Amino acid sequence: MNASPNRLADIARLLVLNTDSYKASHWLQYPPGTTTVFSYIEARGGTLPYTVFFGLQALLKEYFTRPVTADDVALGEEVCTAHGVPFNRDGWRHVVDAHGGRLPVRIRAVPEGMVVPVGHALLTIENTDPACWWLTSYLETALLRVWYPTTVATHSHATRRLIADALARTGDPAGLPFKLHDFGARGVSSLESAMLGGMAHLVNFQGTDTMTALLGARAYYGEPMAGLSIPAAEHSTITSWGRDGELAAYRNMLRQFGRPGAVLAVVSDSYDLDAAVTRLWGGALRDEVIASGATVVIRPDSGDPTTVVLRTVRALDAAFGSDLNAKGFKLLRHVRVIQGDGITREAIAHILAALTGAGYSADNVAFGQGGALLQQVHRDSLGFAMKASAAEVQGRWRDVFKAPVTDPAKRSKAGRLTLLRQGDAFATVRIGSPGHQQALAEGATELLRTVFEDGRLLVDDSFAAIRARAAGG
Repeated sequence: MNASPNRLADIARLLVLNTDSYKASHWLQYPPGTTTVFSYIEARGGTLPYTVFFGLQALLKEYFTRPVTADDVALGEEVCTAHGVPFNRDGWRHVVDAHGGRLPVRIRAVPEGMVVPVGHALLTIENTDPACWWLTSYLETALLRVWYPTTVATHSHATRRLIADALARTGDPAGLPFKLHDFGARGVSSLESAMLGGMAHLVNFQGTDTMTALLGARAYYGEPMAGLSIPAAEHSTITSWGRDGELAAYRNMLRQFGRPGAVLAVVSDSYDLDAAVTRLWGGALRDEVIASGATVVIRPDSGDPTTVVLRTVRALDAAFGSDLNAKGFKLLRHVRVIQGDGITREAIAHILAALTGAGYSADNVAFGQGGALLQQVHRDSLGFAMKASAAEVQGRWRDVFKAPVTDPAKRSKAGRLTLLRQGDAFATVRIGSPGHQQALAEGATELLRTVFEDGRLLVDDSFAAIRARAAGG
């Protein structure tokens, strides 16, 4: 046997141990004669009434397409035995010997980027080899992690809708892709979280400072460049000039990056935001900003976001002037504002309401979001769960479900399931049932596609296709 893996990348790919400890004993707990277990994933509901499904393809490529090896099985047995739980050595050796290590399961899922109301099956999985009935549930831990990129994509999508509405009323919708910028890389729990969450945000927007997300979109979705950024200052690059050198620090930004058509962002609250905006940007540097031909984006980074953004926009208007757009709202000349502190969807709504209420277009402002975008979510944000719903035992299918009296909301679905759409209506139905057949005859569309079967990825979506679905939804 090869040496045990000691790098995170190698350890993470060991699917035989990519599960919860209690799963290791479940192969001994099913009824005798069980040959198939069918499970589904749904978002039962939470912070939003819909989901934007995303991230499955990345998870499948990274963890499910690598064949299991005899060395993996040996290590799995060693770890589980020492850990105090049984290990299905014969079952895993069957996967290796009979299937070349490829997982004998079928996964069907809605297309990534599709907007689906909560409460419906987004994904189903069942084993394709009767000897591997135990595998369906064993994979739950790894597979259910699709909740994270889906939840980030959904929240980002809801914010996109909010900003899009403001732009439609007061400005130019063409600027929408760059109105919410991902600042979240440093605030997440891991590099993989930054990649998955960052990619999920890029389904809806094109502005990001999470470069790992760019690599993920390239590796898993074939997107050469999924997002863009601009030169921007941080507090250290301003305060290292000293308080007396604040003007020189700003002037340096202009000289380094101020070119016709360029965009640069400068944090301006290191000492006194109002003084920086009125006396420095709107005073000493005003003519240099205009002469540069660049758009300078001022970043307030402290204080109450709603009042600070409006006050900054008004001060910049007094210094640089503005023009009325075709919709009757004021658009600043030469400058814009980006707010990156305290940004939540609720805060964005308040800021946009304050700006438009004062007669300013939503074009004047962009937002940067960090922890609230990528980290302040959890599995219950949208109520994600994976449940077994059917099992074939002694050659006959039986419903598998739970119906706890203490919490009726946790009642799970029963039967082998699929998802249909007819017009704007979605329906999760039993496969082959009269309702299923009737709906298809009446023109309903089958939404679940077989994306993975017997160790092979069958659907390889482009990032562009996923973005188009999300925008269309």
